[in-house]
Amino acid sequence: MATARRTRLRPEERRNQLVALGVATLADRPLAEVTVEEIAAEAGVSTGLVYYYFGSKNGLHHEIVRRARDSMLHASEPHPEMPPRERLVSTLTRLVAYVREHGPTFYSLVRGAASGDEEVRAVIEDARREQTERALAVLLELGVPDTELLRIAVRSWVALAEQALVDGGINSDLAAEELVGYLERSLGGVVTAVVPGAAEALAGAPSLR
Repeated sequence: MATARRTRLRPEERRNQLVALGVATLADRPLAEVTVEEIAAEAGVSTGLVYYYFGSKNGLHHEIVRRARDSMLHASEPHPEMPPRERLVSTLTRLVAYVREHGPTFYSLVRGAASGDEEVRAVIEDARREQTERALAVLLELGVPDTELLRIAVRSWVALAEQALVDGGINSDLAAEELVGYLERSLGGVVTAVVPGAAEALAGAPSLR
Protein backbone atom coordinates (compact mmCIF):
# COMPACT_ATOMS: atom_id res chain seq x y z
CA MET A 1 0.00 0.00 0.00
CA ALA A 2 1.20 3.53 -0.71
CA THR A 3 2.31 5.63 2.24
CA ALA A 4 -0.04 8.49 2.96
CA ARG A 5 1.12 12.03 3.68
CA ARG A 6 0.64 12.68 7.36
CA THR A 7 -1.98 15.25 8.25
CA ARG A 8 -2.72 16.54 11.71
CA LEU A 9 -5.85 14.96 13.13
CA ARG A 10 -7.49 15.11 16.51
CA PRO A 11 -6.88 11.96 18.60
CA GLU A 12 -10.31 10.43 17.95
CA GLU A 13 -10.07 11.20 14.24
CA ARG A 14 -6.65 9.58 14.07
CA ARG A 15 -7.84 6.51 15.93
CA ASN A 16 -10.84 6.18 13.61
CA GLN A 17 -8.56 6.57 10.60
CA LEU A 18 -6.28 3.77 11.76
CA VAL A 19 -9.20 1.41 12.36
CA ALA A 20 -10.74 2.26 8.98
CA LEU A 21 -7.43 1.52 7.27
CA GLY A 22 -7.32 -1.82 9.05
CA VAL A 23 -10.83 -2.74 7.90
CA ALA A 24 -9.94 -1.75 4.32
CA THR A 25 -6.89 -4.01 4.50
CA LEU A 26 -9.17 -7.02 5.07
CA ALA A 27 -10.05 -6.77 1.39
CA ASP A 28 -6.53 -7.96 0.59
CA ARG A 29 -5.53 -10.29 3.40
CA PRO A 30 -6.87 -12.04 6.53
CA LEU A 31 -6.87 -10.32 9.89
CA ALA A 32 -3.90 -12.32 11.17
CA GLU A 33 -1.72 -10.78 8.46
CA VAL A 34 -2.62 -7.15 9.22
CA THR A 35 0.42 -5.56 10.88
CA VAL A 36 0.99 -2.44 12.93
CA GLU A 37 3.79 -1.44 10.57
CA GLU A 38 1.54 -1.63 7.53
CA ILE A 39 -1.23 0.44 9.08
CA ALA A 40 1.26 3.02 10.35
CA ALA A 41 2.84 3.35 6.91
CA GLU A 42 -0.54 3.71 5.22
CA ALA A 43 -1.53 6.48 7.67
CA GLY A 44 1.86 8.16 7.49
CA VAL A 45 2.46 7.89 11.23
CA SER A 46 4.94 6.11 13.47
CA THR A 47 4.34 2.59 14.73
CA GLY A 48 4.65 4.05 18.21
CA LEU A 49 1.53 6.11 17.64
CA VAL A 50 -0.43 3.01 16.62
CA TYR A 51 0.73 1.25 19.78
CA TYR A 52 -0.24 4.33 21.77
CA TYR A 53 -3.84 4.07 20.57
CA PHE A 54 -4.25 0.30 20.66
CA GLY A 55 -1.59 -1.05 23.03
CA SER A 56 -0.60 -3.99 20.83
CA LYS A 57 -1.23 -5.67 17.49
CA ASN A 58 -4.00 -7.68 19.15
CA GLY A 59 -5.58 -4.47 20.40
CA LEU A 60 -5.58 -3.12 16.85
CA HIS A 61 -7.08 -6.36 15.56
CA HIS A 62 -9.86 -6.21 18.15
CA GLU A 63 -10.90 -2.75 16.99
CA ILE A 64 -10.73 -3.73 13.32
CA VAL A 65 -13.04 -6.69 13.97
CA ARG A 66 -15.44 -4.55 16.00
CA ARG A 67 -15.66 -1.97 13.22
CA ALA A 68 -16.21 -4.63 10.56
CA ARG A 69 -18.86 -6.33 12.70
CA ASP A 70 -20.69 -3.07 13.34
CA SER A 71 -20.62 -2.22 9.64
CA MET A 72 -22.20 -5.55 8.73
CA LEU A 73 -24.88 -5.30 11.43
CA HIS A 74 -25.69 -1.72 10.49
CA ALA A 75 -25.96 -2.56 6.78
CA SER A 76 -28.49 -5.31 7.54
CA GLU A 77 -30.30 -3.68 10.46
CA PRO A 78 -34.01 -4.63 10.47
CA HIS A 79 -36.62 -1.98 9.80
CA PRO A 80 -38.91 -2.32 12.83
CA GLU A 81 -41.83 -0.61 11.12
CA MET A 82 -42.10 -3.44 8.56
CA PRO A 83 -44.28 -6.53 9.10
CA PRO A 84 -42.18 -9.50 10.28
CA ARG A 85 -42.06 -11.46 7.02
CA GLU A 86 -41.18 -8.45 4.91
CA ARG A 87 -38.65 -7.38 7.53
CA LEU A 88 -36.90 -10.75 7.27
CA VAL A 89 -36.73 -10.50 3.47
CA SER A 90 -35.38 -6.96 3.66
CA THR A 91 -32.75 -7.88 6.24
CA LEU A 92 -31.54 -10.91 4.30
CA THR A 93 -31.49 -8.99 1.03
CA ARG A 94 -29.30 -6.29 2.50
CA LEU A 95 -27.07 -8.86 4.19
CA VAL A 96 -26.49 -10.62 0.87
CA ALA A 97 -25.75 -7.23 -0.74
CA TYR A 98 -23.21 -6.47 1.99
CA VAL A 99 -21.47 -9.81 1.48
CA ARG A 100 -21.36 -9.27 -2.27
CA GLU A 101 -19.80 -5.82 -1.79
CA HIS A 102 -17.50 -6.66 1.11
CA GLY A 103 -16.80 -10.35 0.59
CA PRO A 104 -13.25 -10.54 1.98
CA THR A 105 -14.26 -8.55 5.06
CA PHE A 106 -17.21 -10.86 5.72
CA TYR A 107 -14.99 -13.89 5.17
CA SER A 108 -12.48 -12.53 7.68
CA LEU A 109 -15.28 -12.08 10.22
CA VAL A 110 -16.59 -15.61 9.76
CA ARG A 111 -13.16 -17.18 9.88
CA GLY A 112 -12.19 -15.01 12.83
CA ALA A 113 -14.41 -17.22 14.97
CA ALA A 114 -11.58 -19.76 14.80
CA SER A 115 -9.04 -17.21 15.99
CA GLY A 116 -6.81 -18.06 18.90
CA ASP A 117 -7.61 -14.63 20.33
CA GLU A 118 -10.47 -14.92 22.80
CA GLU A 119 -11.49 -11.28 22.45
CA VAL A 120 -11.73 -11.52 18.67
CA ARG A 121 -13.91 -14.61 19.03
CA ALA A 122 -16.12 -12.78 21.52
CA VAL A 123 -16.68 -9.90 19.10
CA ILE A 124 -17.79 -12.31 16.38
CA GLU A 125 -20.01 -14.25 18.76
CA ASP A 126 -21.73 -10.97 19.61
CA ALA A 127 -22.60 -10.60 15.93
CA ARG A 128 -23.97 -14.14 15.82
CA ARG A 129 -26.10 -13.50 18.88
CA GLU A 130 -27.50 -10.37 17.26
CA GLN A 131 -28.33 -12.20 14.05
CA THR A 132 -30.00 -14.95 16.09
CA GLU A 133 -32.12 -12.42 17.98
CA ARG A 134 -33.17 -10.74 14.74
CA ALA A 135 -34.43 -14.02 13.30
CA LEU A 136 -36.09 -15.00 16.58
CA ALA A 137 -37.97 -11.69 16.72
CA VAL A 138 -39.53 -12.43 13.33
CA LEU A 139 -40.51 -15.96 14.31
CA LEU A 140 -42.03 -14.95 17.63
CA GLU A 141 -44.08 -12.23 15.94
CA LEU A 142 -45.35 -14.90 13.54
CA GLY A 143 -46.56 -16.92 16.52
CA VAL A 144 -43.86 -19.57 16.79
CA PRO A 145 -43.58 -20.68 20.46
CA ASP A 146 -40.43 -19.48 22.23
CA THR A 147 -38.65 -22.62 23.40
CA GLU A 148 -35.08 -23.58 24.18
CA LEU A 149 -35.06 -25.86 21.16
CA LEU A 150 -36.21 -23.01 18.92
CA ARG A 151 -33.29 -20.90 20.08
CA ILE A 152 -30.84 -23.74 19.48
CA ALA A 153 -32.29 -24.27 16.01
CA VAL A 154 -32.09 -20.62 15.04
CA ARG A 155 -28.54 -20.35 16.35
CA SER A 156 -27.60 -23.33 14.20
CA TRP A 157 -29.30 -21.68 11.22
CA VAL A 158 -27.07 -18.63 11.67
CA ALA A 159 -24.03 -20.89 11.28
CA LEU A 160 -25.60 -22.46 8.18
CA ALA A 161 -26.38 -19.01 6.78
CA GLU A 162 -22.78 -17.88 7.25
CA GLN A 163 -21.46 -20.77 5.19
CA ALA A 164 -24.14 -20.23 2.54
CA LEU A 165 -23.17 -16.57 2.33
CA VAL A 166 -19.51 -17.49 1.87
CA ASP A 167 -20.23 -20.15 -0.77
CA GLY A 168 -23.10 -18.43 -2.52
CA GLY A 169 -22.32 -14.78 -1.88
CA ILE A 170 -18.56 -14.70 -2.38
CA ASN A 171 -17.50 -17.80 -4.29
CA SER A 172 -20.42 -18.00 -6.71
CA ASP A 173 -22.33 -16.05 -9.34
CA LEU A 174 -25.61 -17.29 -7.88
CA ALA A 175 -28.31 -14.66 -8.24
CA ALA A 176 -28.89 -12.68 -5.06
CA GLU A 177 -32.61 -13.49 -5.17
CA GLU A 178 -31.87 -17.20 -5.21
CA LEU A 179 -29.57 -16.93 -2.22
CA VAL A 180 -32.06 -14.84 -0.25
CA GLY A 181 -34.80 -17.34 -1.06
CA TYR A 182 -32.66 -20.23 0.13
CA LEU A 183 -31.88 -18.47 3.41
CA GLU A 184 -35.58 -17.77 3.98
CA ARG A 185 -36.66 -21.33 3.23
CA SER A 186 -33.86 -22.88 5.25
CA LEU A 187 -34.91 -20.87 8.29
CA GLY A 188 -38.47 -22.04 7.84
CA GLY A 189 -37.30 -25.62 7.39
CA VAL A 190 -35.18 -25.60 10.54
CA VAL A 191 -38.01 -24.19 12.61
CA THR A 192 -40.63 -26.55 11.18
CA ALA A 193 -38.37 -29.52 11.92
CA VAL A 194 -38.03 -28.79 15.63
CA VAL A 195 -41.07 -26.83 16.83
CA PRO A 196 -44.45 -28.59 16.96
CA GLY A 197 -47.03 -26.55 15.11
CA ALA A 198 -44.49 -24.38 13.34
CA ALA A 199 -45.75 -25.43 9.93
CA GLU A 200 -49.19 -24.05 10.82
CA ALA A 201 -47.69 -20.90 12.34
CA LEU A 202 -45.73 -20.24 9.17
CA ALA A 203 -48.50 -21.23 6.78
CA GLY A 204 -49.19 -18.50 4.29
CA ALA A 205 -45.91 -16.73 5.04
CA PRO A 206 -44.54 -16.19 1.52
CA SER A 207 -41.14 -15.15 2.81
CA LEU A 208 -40.71 -18.55 4.44
CA ARG A 209 -42.17 -20.77 1.74
